[in-house]
Amino acid sequence: MIPEIGQFALILSLALAVCQTIFPLVGAHRGDAAMMGVGRTAATGQFLFVAIAFACLTYAFLTSDFSVLYVANHSQLALPTLYKVSAVWGAHEGSLLLWILLLAAWTLAVARFSAGLPEAFAARVIGVLGFLSIGFLLFALLTSNPFDRLIPAPADGGDLNPLLQDPGLAIHPPLLYIGYVGFSVAFAFAIAAMISGDLDQKWARWTRPWTTVAWMFLTLGIALGSWWAYYELGWGGWWFWDAVENASFMPWLIGTALIHSLAVTEKRGLFKSWTLLLAITAFSLSLLGTFLVRSGIIVSVHAFATDPTRGFFILTFLAVVVIGALVLYAWRAPSLDSDVGFGLLSRETFLLLNNVLLVVATALVLIGTLAPLVVEMMTGGKISIGPPWFNVAFLVPMLPLIILLGMGMHTAWRTQKADAWWRVLRIPAIVAIVLGVVIPLLFYGRVSLLLVVGCGAAAWIVITSLIQPIRSLRREKGTAGITRSALGMSIAHLGMGLFVIGVTIVSAFGVESDQALQPGESIEVAGFEFHMVGLSNVRGPNFSAIEAEIEIRDDGELVDTVRPQKRQYLVQKSWMTEAGIRAGLDKDLFVALGDQLGQNAWSVRIQYKPLIRFIWLGALVMALGGLIAISDRRYRAGSRETEATA
Repeated sequence: MIPEIGQFALILSLALAVCQTIFPLVGAHRGDAAMMGVGRTAATGQFLFVAIAFACLTYAFLTSDFSVLYVANHSQLALPTLYKVSAVWGAHEGSLLLWILLLAAWTLAVARFSAGLPEAFAARVIGVLGFLSIGFLLFALLTSNPFDRLIPAPADGGDLNPLLQDPGLAIHPPLLYIGYVGFSVAFAFAIAAMISGDLDQKWARWTRPWTTVAWMFLTLGIALGSWWAYYELGWGGWWFWDAVENASFMPWLIGTALIHSLAVTEKRGLFKSWTLLLAITAFSLSLLGTFLVRSGIIVSVHAFATDPTRGFFILTFLAVVVIGALVLYAWRAPSLDSDVGFGLLSRETFLLLNNVLLVVATALVLIGTLAPLVVEMMTGGKISIGPPWFNVAFLVPMLPLIILLGMGMHTAWRTQKADAWWRVLRIPAIVAIVLGVVIPLLFYGRVSLLLVVGCGAAAWIVITSLIQPIRSLRREKGTAGITRSALGMSIAHLGMGLFVIGVTIVSAFGVESDQALQPGESIEVAGFEFHMVGLSNVRGPNFSAIEAEIEIRDDGELVDTVRPQKRQYLVQKSWMTEAGIRAGLDKDLFVALGDQLGQNAWSVRIQYKPLIRFIWLGALVMALGGLIAISDRRYRAGSRETEATA
């Protein structure tokens, strides 16, 4: 009975999504307040019914109702409760339902917190979000129904993918999806602005906090996914340029450009074309990522589905959304010109270059991701584009972007006097160059051109991001207090600096060694002694494992004991690696069990990872910057300020 309630709730949600689309859009066109008000009511009802459907599916997992096909395929009796809950979104049908729930939640938030917006504009935003909900609800009901029955019900289920039986993967998809789906709000604001023709600075101010929240969650989701891959997959890397990793990274890059473009449109009324196209592109890339994950055209540990029918549906929906948005943009393009100008040395110039470089970086990632698929479709042959190509190609636009980032933060709007600008930046530039040489030489004993560039660039970002907050704290003469928006920008850029130093140091000084080891033996890696004390058999709730006890010593002194495991899950019979990690802010010591080589010998992968935690720390600091930025008083509900100072 519960699954039938869930399915009926989805059907009612679809009906309400149709009302949410038609009534507010027609009402905004006619100026009918009653019709526009229906949109908010329908959005609230749609959220409630989708939440009921999601609760029904969760209940089916918690009660191990194997008469539901989706539950039977992705759960089992011995699965821990945490993973029964996370199994709800652990495969295609449930993750799609999570997407729909989050889209309904974003829509409800817009309906609730848009009281300060013009009624017709808010109605159009809600109507566009309703149209997107129709697409995803039809996708679920027609091709991906999570409530399909299995009669007769089996005694036990097929188990959740062992890769997903991890606390990090219980949290990662919701965070990532909040970011993915959140870009639909920026898209809806852009479409509403183009429909109404109200393309002034106000719509950029209304859009900016919503975009920042989506970007913040996407940042956290990508970082958490990277951390999970590092400790769970047994290879010790943090980014592999996997097609599905790239599918989340591309919207992040465009979302970053969109946030900066919105700042210019809000402050100066410029870059309207850029801002609209970036809003369209950010959400379109989110839909493209959905297509890659769910179409079956790629093979990845992150991919959900292998049904081409689902891929065709998403591709068709993507085409409708993108073509419709671009036609609307072409209609409004003649009205997007601005008579406002800016000097060559100005913040606008640096933000324009920022946008160009981020778009180039996204295009390179997109080419590298899709080229193998296109070649295979057109010729039947196969090509491989892996990390070496991505690392070099991505570095080309990123190096100048990092340098320009520190310059642009301290450049005035409209025009900047060169002498005053140089006085602010010359000492940070000199210090950054010196640190670029000193950091690798002093702490790690060698230096090279790439190391100097990487460490110097990281130091440059960190130093320049701290100038304005420090001056504000010291209340230097002629320095105004810093706004939360500007403070958030500085902290986000600080996070980028921490990320760059982490990537640079771990790439240059990381050490990896694959060795055969048996109880009683020791090996030395990066100056540390790793001694295998012994092996033991352990059991978990739904797996058995071989666990190694490995002592780590530095100059004979015990540093830590780690216990890596090789697990076999009882239902799917698949082997999984659980690494043993001695974590620290300055370095990680990573140990993973590989294959058994003999009666007692095992292949062991040992890695020394200096400053790798700075990669994820930097992402957390970037997200914190976004959180601080959206707390700026001019973005609070009901604020009527029209002047932006970020």
